[in-house]
Amino acid sequence: MQFQQLQYFVAVAETRHFTRAAAAVHVAQPSLSQQIRALERELGADLFLRARGNITLTDAGEALLPLARRILADAETARHEVQELVQLRSGRVRLGATPSLCTGLLPDVLRAFHDRYPGIRLLIEEGGSHDLVRELARGALDLALVVLPLPTPSPALTTVELLREDLVVVSSPEAPRPGGGRRTVRIADLEGERLVMFRHGYDLRELTVAACRAEGFEPDFAVEGGEMDAVLGFVRAGLGLAVVPRMVAARSGRGLRVTPLARPGLHRTIALAHRSDVAPPRAARELQRMLLEH
Repeated sequence: MQFQQLQYFVAVAETRHFTRAAAAVHVAQPSLSQQIRALERELGADLFLRARGNITLTDAGEALLPLARRILADAETARHEVQELVQLRSGRVRLGATPSLCTGLLPDVLRAFHDRYPGIRLLIEEGGSHDLVRELARGALDLALVVLPLPTPSPALTTVELLREDLVVVSSPEAPRPGGGRRTVRIADLEGERLVMFRHGYDLRELTVAACRAEGFEPDFAVEGGEMDAVLGFVRAGLGLAVVPRMVAARSGRGLRVTPLARPGLHRTIALAHRSDVAPPRAARELQRMLLEH
């Protein structure tokens, strides 16, 4: 019994017509008929009652049909699974992330992913959440790590929360301790302090400025407009304080004093986003799984 014979048998059973079945499976009608007869000889039973213009299943055909469909479905599943495994040996994942997440969260996860799937190219795009959402929507990214809430929520995107991260204050070890030397700093203690501030459109900028205004003051910027690495460098140089994610401070703590914010503090919620109408590629889904586990 050959796989192709079962495929031809199911096509005839579903169309009840040899010519239409042959067209459906892209084979000449005489070849299809020959294979059906060979299958019947092997099984020792007729599968169809052939009356002019009327093809019906025999009892043997009725018994074989669900089994044949199951075999064909299992074969398709096996083909799909093997193809997905092959995809994990090559291909690419296009991942967007905010610069702070590229510095804090991604290095360890991407190293683990690369060690497991060295044949997959990782294409990383840094940007603010607003820019990343736009790139996702136009199909330029498979996944994006964004900060919630999104600037423009969209039903076309699916988001899965990954973690809730604390923000901390970083300063130069040579500078006076913020907050009068206490072990924690309140947002109100930042009034009158010179801050090193991120560029416009940066999630951390919006969060910090909103927190200061909620305490009734406008923050004073010593330097503004930088990306994460630049901001940390300016802080190390003693130009001012900065509010950054805890993971970034932990990875970049060399040459920085890290002071937690007093309760309730500041937090941000990190989510993994992808398009709702298109499933991410297999390799991207595997990276998503590793991010969720991490």
